[in-house]
Amino acid sequence: MAAKRVWAAHGLMLASGFAGLGYQVVWAQQGALWLGHESAAVLAVVAAFFGGLALGALLMGPRIARSPRPARWYAACEALIGGWAALLILLMPAVSGALLAITGPQPSAAWQWTVAFGGMFLLLLPATAAMGATLPAMERVGQQLLGAAQPGRALAALYASNTLGAVVGVLASAFWLLPALGLARTAACCVALNLLCAMVAWRAFAGDALPAEARAIHGDTRGPMMRFALTGLLGLGYEVLVVRVLSQVTEDTVYTFALLLAVYLVGTSLGAALLARLRKPGAVDDERLANRLLSALSVACLLGTGSLWAAEWVRDGWLAATGGGMAAALSVEALLALLAFGLPTLVMGALFSELSARAMARGLSLGRALGVNTLGAALAPLLFGVLLVPLLGPKGGLLLVAAGYLLLRSGGARWRVGSWAPAVVVLAVTVLAPPLAFVELPEGGRLVSYQEGAMAAVSVVEDARGVSRLRINNRQQEGSSATRLVDGRQALLPLLLHPAPQRALFLGMGTGVTSSVAAEDPQLQVDVAELLPEVIVASHLFVDAPRLHPVAADARRFVRAGDTRYDVIVSDNFHPARSGSGSLYTVEHFQAVRARLAAGGVFCQWLPLHQLDRATLRSIVQSFLLAYPQASAILASDSLETPVLGLVGRADDLRFDAAALRAGLARNAGPRGLAAFGLDDDFALLGSFVADTTALQRFAAHAPANTDDHPVVAYLAPRVTYAPESLPRDRLLALLAEVSVQPAQVMTADAVWLQRLSAYGQARRQFIAAGRDVRPARNAREMLAQVQAPLLAVLHTSPDFRPAYNPLLRMATALAPSDPPAARALLSELAQLQPARPEASEALKQLAL
Repeated sequence: MAAKRVWAAHGLMLASGFAGLGYQVVWAQQGALWLGHESAAVLAVVAAFFGGLALGALLMGPRIARSPRPARWYAACEALIGGWAALLILLMPAVSGALLAITGPQPSAAWQWTVAFGGMFLLLLPATAAMGATLPAMERVGQQLLGAAQPGRALAALYASNTLGAVVGVLASAFWLLPALGLARTAACCVALNLLCAMVAWRAFAGDALPAEARAIHGDTRGPMMRFALTGLLGLGYEVLVVRVLSQVTEDTVYTFALLLAVYLVGTSLGAALLARLRKPGAVDDERLANRLLSALSVACLLGTGSLWAAEWVRDGWLAATGGGMAAALSVEALLALLAFGLPTLVMGALFSELSARAMARGLSLGRALGVNTLGAALAPLLFGVLLVPLLGPKGGLLLVAAGYLLLRSGGARWRVGSWAPAVVVLAVTVLAPPLAFVELPEGGRLVSYQEGAMAAVSVVEDARGVSRLRINNRQQEGSSATRLVDGRQALLPLLLHPAPQRALFLGMGTGVTSSVAAEDPQLQVDVAELLPEVIVASHLFVDAPRLHPVAADARRFVRAGDTRYDVIVSDNFHPARSGSGSLYTVEHFQAVRARLAAGGVFCQWLPLHQLDRATLRSIVQSFLLAYPQASAILASDSLETPVLGLVGRADDLRFDAAALRAGLARNAGPRGLAAFGLDDDFALLGSFVADTTALQRFAAHAPANTDDHPVVAYLAPRVTYAPESLPRDRLLALLAEVSVQPAQVMTADAVWLQRLSAYGQARRQFIAAGRDVRPARNAREMLAQVQAPLLAVLHTSPDFRPAYNPLLRMATALAPSDPPAARALLSELAQLQPARPEASEALKQLAL
């Protein structure tokens, strides 16, 4: 019977840990909806969690220690956790809206972080405070079950069970519950677990009456309490810094964070369990053991830090050895986490259990010790994640953690030379190593700029040809100086779909090329919302646009919190698998954008087809259609390697007026001319449509919508990131085979012109399909042999299709000196196909001379 009760206690702690980490994952994603970015939400939720745990342990821990019936406290806390979490399921949308309004569309950094940390702390406080009291309560129950003479062993065993439950909770939430059920129903499952824990604890243990603890505190407690607080601060600070560094090496998806957190928790659980096994009865106040663990932890953190420099080599070698694939990509992220976290967290778990047992042996309650420890941990996200990273960089922060553990040793151990020797050797190597800044340089390239911000590292790299690229956390490219044509088209196509835009908003800045092309129009006011201030600074290396008005603000928050109306809103092609980006493709966000459109306004959401699989694309299209029932789709360019699709919606759901757009096209020449961007005429503009409403509805039929509560894109998109099943060109061609456009469904115009536009669309599809098999050639003759027949076939379908006409004209001109007859024959055919255009006829005259 006693054994069953012991297993029941461990089962309760396991289930409680599962629910606690399940809530953390859910609340972090819900917080991102108003905080604006998932990394900020994670920091805020972690700080709120530990702050609440500290408050609960400090306030309720001493009362639990004096209570003869701690199991009743435990049951009440579990019921409170479940009840408050259930209430949050109902209240979170309204409360997050209020906090969003308090934050504002353009908050200062200090105000943003104040509201983020303070708001999340107060919002979660009732549940997190109750969580903080569960371990002290169950530890007292465990003393009776496992032996009051061994309080340290009881604590370590229960702490290990609780942490193991947290591991299962974070993995189950990320890989199963959230993708299948969504946020609210996942939280409901955790609520059910808490209430079940409350009922089981009440039935199994509530009748037990324990003698109230009469602890006499002896010795100075300030030192132990300070050590408790600082170990909590340093332990979580190490986690924050390692996660930040690995975001530059891993794919930085929802699965990445779940794996990193799981490995961290497994290590602490095993460390606590190992100490429980090895602890000798009565050995609960051994200062030498505490000092040895602190020394070991300092060296372990330095070794873990050292593993980070090899992270790229480990990743590439593992993927090469395993052949790639999603399983291999996830396993290498877990391996990187194990190398960085394994040894340090093992010692952290043992150290926490040891310090807790020693504190209790001195008469301090577990609640007080736990509260002080978690209070220190609550400060870590702000101190290390927001303040120290931009100031010292991750390397400086990690060295500070290792030094801090050494300084926490007591007495003569702090200054004993022998105990410092191993750490000094490792520290010297670590200090001499380069910064923990991962920037992939091409051969012959150079680093132009590197900035470490509170949320990400931003770099600008130039290759041997002088092409510059902007990257976030090394893994996410935000454009380059070589893509100005396509980037400019992503501004002009949506703008030209409005007959007379006066004000435009761009969500996401990148290199600034897209929005700066829009700002060349002196009649247009252009605002840009960019999450990272470092990106705004780096964009000046690519463009000089004094008329551009950039705002350092999260795109989602800026849209929801502001009230300015825009004629055109253009959203960048955010990588859907990256942390927080999935929330920019939800129904709620698309609806919020619609509310910011002026009468007749146009919204264009660009999508990176090369970073999307079919399932993810269908969910995004479905979500867009729910906000814009008459949506259509355009292609930014004819690129096969980096195809970009635009979903277009109007505030009034009306069709486009071709005559009005044609007039606007004539007025909007710009300083460089629209022809510089391949927008020679109205066919080039309106021929960019590839799907009408009916085609999009058919394509997205029965696909799950991406919503705030059920963020399916965040869990679908990583699949193509980890293991692409096809080439971007194949995905583009497959999409074009599934969708179609009837011009009359998209715009109003005369029948003859619509017929010509329909032929233009067919020619575009032929042109893209023909490009799939074209390979680079050494000279014009070889290239012409590949493309002449397919491009002439395209022109026979639509003589208006200049993307086929122009390259043939250039190749004929280049061929003229070496093979005049072949050049003459091609120019003659071009002149017949395009009699209204003089270029081929003029080239024929020059050839005759």
